[in-house]
Amino acid sequence: MASVYLFAFDGFLIGLFFGSFLNVCILRLPAHESIVAPRSHCTTCGHTILWYDNLPILSWLILRARCRDCKARISWQYPAVELVVGLWFFVSSLRLWYAQHPPSDMLDPSVPFHTIEAISFAILGFLLIGLLVMDWQTQRLPDAFTLSGIGIGIGIVCVQAIFLAPGEDDVILDSSRQIHLSSPGSSTAQGNVFLTGPEALVFGRIAAACGAALMLLAVRWLYKRLRGREGMGLGDVKLLAMIAAFLGFTQSLLALFAGVLAAALYGVALLTFGRATSTTRIPFGSFLAAGGLFAAIFGPDLLDWYARLLR
Repeated sequence: MASVYLFAFDGFLIGLFFGSFLNVCILRLPAHESIVAPRSHCTTCGHTILWYDNLPILSWLILRARCRDCKARISWQYPAVELVVGLWFFVSSLRLWYAQHPPSDMLDPSVPFHTIEAISFAILGFLLIGLLVMDWQTQRLPDAFTLSGIGIGIGIVCVQAIFLAPGEDDVILDSSRQIHLSSPGSSTAQGNVFLTGPEALVFGRIAAACGAALMLLAVRWLYKRLRGREGMGLGDVKLLAMIAAFLGFTQSLLALFAGVLAAALYGVALLTFGRATSTTRIPFGSFLAAGGLFAAIFGPDLLDWYARLLR
């Protein structure tokens, strides 16, 4: 038991450094700046931040949230993002551990599949946390995260498809109604496999990403026709497609539902306290990203519970 928590703590430490890198992405990508050069520096005085002043969370505490050179305040966002990513990687490490150490002593052929799934969970969290903060601050969802995320999600599914067992997840037609395939000069062949497991997994995930994007595009078009103005950016469309590429269509719908509900509650609160009007734009991408995080953690269990409820 101690080994699993030590493994998870190592994941937490790695997550802190990924969170530090994510802060660089959050600061620079919306402004179309390079995340490689120049080196991290104070945004007030421009001095380069030394390595010992760039340790996740620890340096912020030691420096008392102020720049060593000009004493300008350092936003609490930096340690907060590092901590959240660290916690996400902690959970991802637990998933990775249990994927590689199934409860049965017998060799489990699904270990590689679930191992990749745990890694995918960590990557998705990194992307969504970054997009959540970026959209909240700038109302921008950079293609470097959304479009790249779609590609990464589909790529991970392609790798997972390699580790499916023969016949696993095949799409089978009704075996009592065989399909008869024939062509001139050939003998009649029959079968009932519509898609093999790898084909179903990969094509299904591509269709999920396209379907999610088309659904939001339709909503975007309808809103503009009815209200005469834009109500949703293309970044939100790409974001939902990215979530679907990682999680599938059903869980992306759950993410959309959670995001819309949270955004609606936030909008009502702003209207109630006189902080906004009916035309005020809210960072919907942030709520959609939060919905994606919610779906990634609770989606499978919640959807399974709902399916059992309908039986």
